[in-house]
Amino acid sequence: MGKEFTLPYEGGLSGETLPDGILHNYEKIWTDIYPEARPASAAVADLIAASIAKCEPGRLFRLGLTTGATPAALYEELARRYAAGQMSFRNVEVVSIDEYYPSSGDELQSRNHRLHEALLDRVDILPENIHIPDGTVSQERVSAYCAEFDRMARGLDLLVIGIGEEGQVGFNEAGSNEKTRTRTVRLSYGSRKRQSRHFNHDLSATPQSAITMGIGTMLTAGRIVLMAWGEDKAKAVKAIAEGEMTTACPASLLQRHDHIHFFVDKTAGSLLTRVVAPWLVGPCDWTPKMIRKAVVWLCQTVGKPILKLTDKDYLENSLGELLDSHGPFDKINIDVFNDLQHTITGWPGGKPNADDSTRPVPAAPYPKTVLIFSPHPDDDVISMGGTFIRLVSQGHDVHVAYETSGDVAVHDDVVLQHMDAAFQLGLADRFDEVRALVDSKVPGEPEPRKLLDLKAAIRRSEARAAVRSFGLNDQTNAHFLDLPFYESGGIKKNPCTQVDVDIIKTLLRQLRPHMIFMAGDLADPHGTHRVCTEAALEAVEQLREEGCEWLSDTHIWLYRGAWMEWELGRVDMAVPLSPDEVVMKRHAIFRHLSQKDIVPFPGEDPREFWQRAEERTQNTARQYDQLGMAEYQAIEVFLKLC
Repeated sequence: MGKEFTLPYEGGLSGETLPDGILHNYEKIWTDIYPEARPASAAVADLIAASIAKCEPGRLFRLGLTTGATPAALYEELARRYAAGQMSFRNVEVVSIDEYYPSSGDELQSRNHRLHEALLDRVDILPENIHIPDGTVSQERVSAYCAEFDRMARGLDLLVIGIGEEGQVGFNEAGSNEKTRTRTVRLSYGSRKRQSRHFNHDLSATPQSAITMGIGTMLTAGRIVLMAWGEDKAKAVKAIAEGEMTTACPASLLQRHDHIHFFVDKTAGSLLTRVVAPWLVGPCDWTPKMIRKAVVWLCQTVGKPILKLTDKDYLENSLGELLDSHGPFDKINIDVFNDLQHTITGWPGGKPNADDSTRPVPAAPYPKTVLIFSPHPDDDVISMGGTFIRLVSQGHDVHVAYETSGDVAVHDDVVLQHMDAAFQLGLADRFDEVRALVDSKVPGEPEPRKLLDLKAAIRRSEARAAVRSFGLNDQTNAHFLDLPFYESGGIKKNPCTQVDVDIIKTLLRQLRPHMIFMAGDLADPHGTHRVCTEAALEAVEQLREEGCEWLSDTHIWLYRGAWMEWELGRVDMAVPLSPDEVVMKRHAIFRHLSQKDIVPFPGEDPREFWQRAEERTQNTARQYDQLGMAEYQAIEVFLKLC
């Protein structure tokens, strides 16, 4: 497939010759930011390969590793290099840092199985040089076993580990201190909820304990490499790299190590000071978006609207360079105010027969053909439901393409409830048959296809009901693509291939849209939203290469999901919603009943999707108001990709 999806460059620190001491001035753990996870993983692979090659002859190189989504690309790269004859693991000893307890090494969910599958079974490491905590040790012996393992694990040459969303390393959660050793730990509810994705979302089948290497043991390694990819790790990365050492963020305790390095991608490093406020670090490339970003930051820092900022405000907050290059201050204020004001439009498809010189969307053609890509069958209404409703009401030919079935996100009880309803209506008595399908599920293995088909049907019916609620023709304008990459029957998806891209290309050729809306979420580099967007962008790129001239008039807009929103410095279009439209959007979200209350993927946020969506858009409206714009009930915002 094509390149990973990244956002357009919008300014930042200028020049590549900035001294390292200045660039990393705010960091307590030296952090390198890469455009994407793959090149960052390749850089870590370079470090591992070089370290192994430098090991003294006759001595095993001792390498500490972890499992999970973060090292997936690294292990793929290491396996590729071994297959290409570029490196060997013959003189390497691998120590894994954790394992579920109790857990058998041949269970599909075990760390043992996953590390073997991802790397160890694909290289030439000797079996006797593999050390993974044994999850089968009896309770009577486990404490002594952990002490033995700890003695063996101390003094690694190199420890390469990912970090959790709350700064966990291994199963060292909040409260772990720098003296902890290899031990059994009780997993928190939050951790078990996250890990339950590997156990068919069955919390009762998810282990309550684990064996983990302690922070103190990790600190004995000669060198430590931390890795983090995706937006959902951004807060943890900032806390670990720039924050104070605290047991509330266990990985921050690794700041004590003298030879530690952090590898992150752009999204994981997006909250670091040199990204959020690069003017505090060094000279900047003052693009229009960077100027707006700086002014919005300054307003939030000093608590003033744009037009009340003073020369003193700029100077006292390290923005003298901006004054020198684009000042005076009052000109900057007016320019940014107008720039931000022009992002606001009540006509997201363009206002017909109007002067569009300062509007985000051209007036012509009218009506437009609009295609909304929705990774799951509810992302459309959750993320941009108000704009969707307005585009339909303003007469545009709006289509929505549900890229995946979303079947694995339906709870078994919901399926049984639907089967019971069918029986009560006299349509069919299939309850016991479906109950048997549910009971046949095996943790860690794909769900039965017949059960997934039922779940997909439920989600399709909900999506149709949602768009019908605000007037879209659900028979002609709702498209269910069911991209094959998603249909693995489990959380781990199949690779996205040309087959997926061709399905999207067929729809694009059919509709020839003037506007395309896509999910811009970058939180998980292996997640469904990102894969769907990369597949859609690949489809557009291939069509361009094939000479589809109609694409020259097509513009792509990016929306966000239920948890995060575009920062105002990035926004290209802001669509204000009336109180009535907020309610209509809420009711459309309500149609997705299978995702209400018992959705298997709520994370740590107890709010329902409609609550997250409303609070997010209302917060955006408040931010515009605080900057001096008009006050609105809610605002949905978008970034223009091209």
